[in-house]
Amino acid sequence: MKKIFVVLLLLLLVLSFSACVWNPGKTGSAKITSGGSAKFSQAELQAAADCVLKKFKDFKGCTLKKLWYDEDRSREMATAYSFEGNAIILFSDFRSDSSGPDQGFAENTDYIGWNWILIRDSKDGKWKVKDWGYG
Repeated sequence: MKKIFVVLLLLLLVLSFSACVWNPGKTGSAKITSGGSAKFSQAELQAAADCVLKKFKDFKGCTLKKLWYDEDRSREMATAYSFEGNAIILFSDFRSDSSGPDQGFAENTDYIGWNWILIRDSKDGKWKVKDWGYG
């Protein structure tokens, strides 16, 4: 009886874990552009984009279409939000699927110009996604 209980408990844990990672946000076909930047190197822009791509996996049932950097727009928003010099804002377009409402998104909806606010502790620090949404 005890063995059956343990097996059922393990099965429940495996199924629970599977549900948590099921249908992660898709980024494989996203068009990523960084444009030019006087403020950030290409490596810094790529590191910021990689950070967003990793975070987007949490957007279950969503598909990233585009991710880009617009220096003027990023600077304007960073100034408006009073971010320090070690901040960058990237922009994206993505689509939710029928599970959108489970994630707080409308079902089968395109989200255009979605903002990703990233910060780092220093010029050489790693980017971290601080916030996202519409500004």
